[in-house]
Amino acid sequence: MRFQTRHFGIIEFDDDAVFQFPAGLPGFEDEHEFVALEQPRIRPIVFLQSLKRPDLCFITLPVQTIEPAYRLSVSAEDLRLLELPEDRQPEIGKQVLCLAIVAVAEGQTPTANLLAPLVINLANRRAVQAIMSDSGYSHRHPLPVPADEESVCSSCAEGSGRQS
Repeated sequence: MRFQTRHFGIIEFDDDAVFQFPAGLPGFEDEHEFVALEQPRIRPIVFLQSLKRPDLCFITLPVQTIEPAYRLSVSAEDLRLLELPEDRQPEIGKQVLCLAIVAVAEGQTPTANLLAPLVINLANRRAVQAIMSDSGYSHRHPLPVPADEESVCSSCAEGSGRQS
């Protein structure tokens, strides 16, 4: 499949690369299909591109690159949406991919939302934004800024992406 994006031009991807968010995302309830795009030069950043709106693309990072000892706690309702067993928490990297949305504002340190990560079932590609109340994590966890920040940011806008 092909899709025209604002930031990456035309991207090509297979149907099985699409993540399905049955409940959408908070603030974006009508957005149900996304594809993950990576650029080798700026890994581990993963761009989550909407397949409905060419201008909607989230910057994300795997939670364990931010917090290696990250503890995931998914509600029973979210486990049902993901079609995972409700009697145990899924294992990051084996059953689920867990991404934190990154917020970047001019003049401020970038932050990551560790309080409400995106959790994707690797077996069926169903996904939710799992809000973890009482977890102790913040929705504004500060990220270190790389010394070569300018080249990283400029490469975000270059070239086309590929699905992961």
